[in-house]
Amino acid sequence: MSPKLPDGKAGQLVLMSAPWLFFIALIVLWELVCRIFELPAYVLPAPSAITAAFFEVEMSRWFTHLWATLRVALMGFAVSIAIALPIAIAMMRSELLNRTLYPLLVVIQSTPVVAVAPLIIVLMGSDDPSRVLITCLLTFFPLVVSTATGINETPPELIELSRSLDAPTRRETWQIRIPYAIPHIFSGLRVAITLAIIGAVVAEFVAAEEGLGYFIQFSTSFFRIPQAFAGLFFLAVVSLLLFKSVQWAQQLFFPWSLPKKKR
Repeated sequence: MSPKLPDGKAGQLVLMSAPWLFFIALIVLWELVCRIFELPAYVLPAPSAITAAFFEVEMSRWFTHLWATLRVALMGFAVSIAIALPIAIAMMRSELLNRTLYPLLVVIQSTPVVAVAPLIIVLMGSDDPSRVLITCLLTFFPLVVSTATGINETPPELIELSRSLDAPTRRETWQIRIPYAIPHIFSGLRVAITLAIIGAVVAEFVAAEEGLGYFIQFSTSFFRIPQAFAGLFFLAVVSLLLFKSVQWAQQLFFPWSLPKKKR
């Protein structure tokens, strides 16, 4: 039998603190393993060494690299939204378009971005547009699929009622189908925002002179492994904050789309 949580505020406190307690226990275990087995820093640096390496780098340098990665990730994320939502709506309206585009989208998503990125850099250069395109290739597919899935799950009786009242297709889409698709759209947005960071980092691995991905690659090439781990953890924290920001946006602007216990 699974352990029963306490009722009321005590149960909520346990649920909120459990991830943090697990994370702290994992860090402590990591530190102990590194110290007991005397693992060299170039194999696996201890959390204390990673923390020291983080503060050895000037904060202005951290923010320069952060802004370079964040700029490309958010631009790619925004362009993906602008492309994915109209494509999903068009696929919903036309069965022919759905059958035509969906296999192409699957092929694009199945192609490893790491393999395509050097070609994009060669064709478009190493500036922001090429890195934004690489980010879009990773992010737009989950947005298209989640939006199309949500639109197609609209209750058919509402669609029939709308058509019986001679409502135009535009109103049916924006006042019936899209509101029902909001939970699915935000599920896709949460996936896409983390993929946007991955896309920006992949682009920086191929060709960049700043950014957290470039910083990690540069540190690794000079065997500054604790510094590379510090950049990796900084990148993970940024990804987590972006993921939570999408959740907060849904809670703020579309609270009705959440389950009652999460509002």
